Amino acid sequence: MGDSSGSVSIDVERIFFGGKEHRVRTRHGPLSVSVYGDEDKPALVTYPDVALNHMSCFQGLFFCPEAASLLLHNFCVYHITPQGHELGAASISSDVPVPSVDDLADQVADVLDFFSLGAVMCLGVTAGAYVLTLFATKYRERVLGLMLVSPLCKAPSWSEWLYNKVLLNLLYYYGTRGLVKESLLQRYFSMEVRGNGQDPESEIVQACRSLLDERQGANVWRFLHAINRRQDLTESLMKLQCRTLIFVGENSQFHADAVHMTTKLDRRYCALVEVIYSSTILTLQFGLYTEESEADAEESFVVKLCRFRLVVH
Repeated sequence: MGDSSGSVSIDVERIFFGGKEHRVRTRHGPLSVSVYGDEDKPALVTYPDVALNHMSCFQGLFFCPEAASLLLHNFCVYHITPQGHELGAASISSDVPVPSVDDLADQVADVLDFFSLGAVMCLGVTAGAYVLTLFATKYRERVLGLMLVSPLCKAPSWSEWLYNKVLLNLLYYYGTRGLVKESLLQRYFSMEVRGNGQDPESEIVQACRSLLDERQGANVWRFLHAINRRQDLTESLMKLQCRTLIFVGENSQFHADAVHMTTKLDRRYCALVEVIYSSTILTLQFGLYTEESEADAEESFVVKLCRFRLVVH
C-alpha cells in the first residue's frame, strides 16, 4: 500500500465507498458493519452519535486524503452502524424490543467475535463514545485504548432528560424534521460551521441535513431512548486501565462530561485535548490553531490517533 519511503497513496473515494459491508447477527438484533483497510492491521472499531452512521459521522476523516491515508496505513477500521441507521434502512417494527445501553455494548462484543478480533482500539462520538466506554468497562480485556470525541459518561441530568423526552416525542410523531433536525445539527456542529446571517451554512452541514431527511424517526428514537436511560459510569471509570484519549470542543454541550470523565480516569493513562472554536468536532473540521488549514487540522487529529496506537502497543 506504500512505497519504500513509507508514504501512502490511497484513492479516498474508492475507500470511503468501497468498504466491505457485513451483516452481523448479534444477541440483540442484526447490525451493519463496514470494514475498511487491511484486516491484518490492528483493529479500530468506531461507533457514531445519535441519528448518524459512519458515512455521516466520520466523513471528515475519509474525505481528507492525508488523514485517510495515514489512518488506513495504521489500522483496519470496523465501522459499527447502530441498528436502523444504515443507508436505506426501513423502519424497525414496534414489536422488536428496544435495546438498553448494555445491549448496545454487548452488540460490540458480538461484532468482535464475528470478526475473530481480540483486543481493539475504539473511536466513538458522544452517544457512541458512551457505548464504547461501557463496552470497555464490561469487557476490559478486549480494549487496548479508547479515543472519545465529546463523550458522555454520567447519567442524564434532569434538564437533558427532559430535553431528550421532548425530542423523543417529536421523533415519534414527526421523524427527523423541523425542530428535531435543527436540535441534532446543534448537537453536532458549532455555530461557525452551521452558519448564521452573515456566514453561509457549510457544505458538510448541508450534507448532514440531507442525510437526516432519509433517517427513519422510529429507528433514531430507539437509539436516543436507550441513551436517555443510561447509567452513570463514574465508578466503573476508576477501574479502567486502558489508555484513553479524549477530544472535546470548547463549545460542546458535553464539555462538562468530558472534563468530569478525565478527572475520574487514572491520570497515568488519560489525556484530554480541548479544541477551540468547535462543538462536538463531529466532522473533524477544526483547528488546534486558528491559522491551521482544514486538511492540516484533520491530519493532526489522525496523527494523534496513530501516535496513540503506538503508545498502547
